[in-house]
Amino acid sequence: MDWGTELWDQFEVLERHTQWGLDLLDRYAKFVKERTEVEQAYAKQLRNLVKKYLPKRPVKDDPESKFSQHQSFVQILQEVNDFAGQRELVAENLSVRVCLELAKYSQEMKQERKMHFQEGRRAQQQLESGFKQLENSKRKFERDCREAEKAAQTAERLDQDINATKADVEKAKQQAHLRSHMAEESKNEYAAQLQRFNRDQAHFYFSQMPQIFDKLQDMDERRATHLGAGYGLLSDAELQVVPIIAKCLEGMKVAADAVDAKHDSQVLIELHKSGFARPGDVEFEDFSQPMNRAPSDSSLGTPSDGRPELRGPGRSRAKRWPFSKKNKPRPPPLSPLGGPLPSAMPNGPPSPRSGLDPLAILSEISKSVKPRLASFRSLRGSRGTVVTEDFSHLPPEQQRKRLQQQLEGRNRELQKEIDQREALKKMKDVYEKTPQMGDPASLEPRITETLNNIERLKLEVQKYEAWLAEAESRVLSNRGDSLGRHARPPDPPASAPPDSGSNNNGSQDNKESSEEPPSEEGQDAPIYTEFDEDFEEEPASPIGHCVAIYHFEGSSEGTISMAEGEELSLMEEDKGDGWTRVRRKQGGEGYVPTSYLRVTLN
Repeated sequence: MDWGTELWDQFEVLERHTQWGLDLLDRYAKFVKERTEVEQAYAKQLRNLVKKYLPKRPVKDDPESKFSQHQSFVQILQEVNDFAGQRELVAENLSVRVCLELAKYSQEMKQERKMHFQEGRRAQQQLESGFKQLENSKRKFERDCREAEKAAQTAERLDQDINATKADVEKAKQQAHLRSHMAEESKNEYAAQLQRFNRDQAHFYFSQMPQIFDKLQDMDERRATHLGAGYGLLSDAELQVVPIIAKCLEGMKVAADAVDAKHDSQVLIELHKSGFARPGDVEFEDFSQPMNRAPSDSSLGTPSDGRPELRGPGRSRAKRWPFSKKNKPRPPPLSPLGGPLPSAMPNGPPSPRSGLDPLAILSEISKSVKPRLASFRSLRGSRGTVVTEDFSHLPPEQQRKRLQQQLEGRNRELQKEIDQREALKKMKDVYEKTPQMGDPASLEPRITETLNNIERLKLEVQKYEAWLAEAESRVLSNRGDSLGRHARPPDPPASAPPDSGSNNNGSQDNKESSEEPPSEEGQDAPIYTEFDEDFEEEPASPIGHCVAIYHFEGSSEGTISMAEGEELSLMEEDKGDGWTRVRRKQGGEGYVPTSYLRVTLN
């Protein structure tokens, strides 16, 4: 069924229908254009939102970037930004493939429709013009017939009139004959015009207008098909980005699952661990008796752990290691603020092993320094701390990490300069063998500059290695001090050795002469006798094994040297301070940096 056959007389209906179809096409194009603007505004707002909440500082300068929850949030922001990019892609596809195409196609359809209806109107005008000519010839034929009949009646009346002359009768007959001839001509013209109009009318209704209507039908069907394709492009633009959007959503899900509370707790420890030893117990100050008396238990309050705490300038404490007979000696302890202990100061009181009793040392210290409790503010340092090149203004653990970072950076720069020197040497050899490629002397300034950089970097590496070794020694010392104070049994009273007969009367001898110090052997015996009895057991078995990734020179006390690739027995895991206790196959036990090991637990 087609319009030319079924709707041959519905010219105005077809005109209205085709106009409605083009209006619908324009409405849909306008809808898609506004939808595109909505998508673009949505994407822009999403990007502004992401920009607002993204970290402003670089990742390397932002300590918060190390937390998994912060990393997940940043990843979610990136996924949202990618999602916004997909919305922009949808807007671009709709704008190019729908809006512009439909607008262009609508203009083409309007021109084609105008052409078809102009052709139909011309055909109608031609048919109407033919009908008018037919009507004119019909009226003329009718008029001529009446005039001929009237002339014939006049001639017959004169012919019967006896009073009429012969000339009048002849004249009337001639006039009647003329009118009759004119009526015959009008009849023939009317017949010819009627035949011509019928032929034109048949062509109009059975050929010309059906063709025009068929063209309009084809145009409208093509418009509807194209509009349906435009409807499909709207969904295709969405379906095209669905896989990417699904990946964005999956990335958000992965970011949510990546939040690790335990890991964040460990990161917080790594970032802010100071490496200081915990403050010891506040000593008892006995004002009931003079301080310069013979050392005894009554002159010093016994702390909760059963051993006295020694205080000196700078809040430093003297430390004794009851495990020194069984374990490898630890590095010499330092004060929580990084300064030497009083025993290591030139003008400070002598250490317990120098021949003085610990209580006598306490008496000397108490004369000049009033002990104070170390607070968190004092451990953190003041805001006006001057930043130094060796990072000594930082806590020990943070100083060690920063020095290790600087050392790794210098090593990378050194390796880069060495590679550049080798490349320049090879280039110089090529120039010497083939002078046409270049002048070897032109490379000398660059080679000299590279050598100077290498020497400078080597000196910096040595400097940072020395600082790092010192910082590691401080960290290990503080770690050992904390472990010794909080993990070992309390020290026995120094003035009451359990098994030394020579010292049973020590208090009486000291009453007579406070200037006679006990011998070093006599002092050590009562202090460590009970610990020797408590810890006389078999050596601990390894809890795993490890392999040295880098070479380490154990120059500090308590550490042990190891070669790269050496296999070691793991004796004690890292407690969070960056050190691990290992045992060598050749014998010997001590601490090495955890970052230098690849550990496997049993």
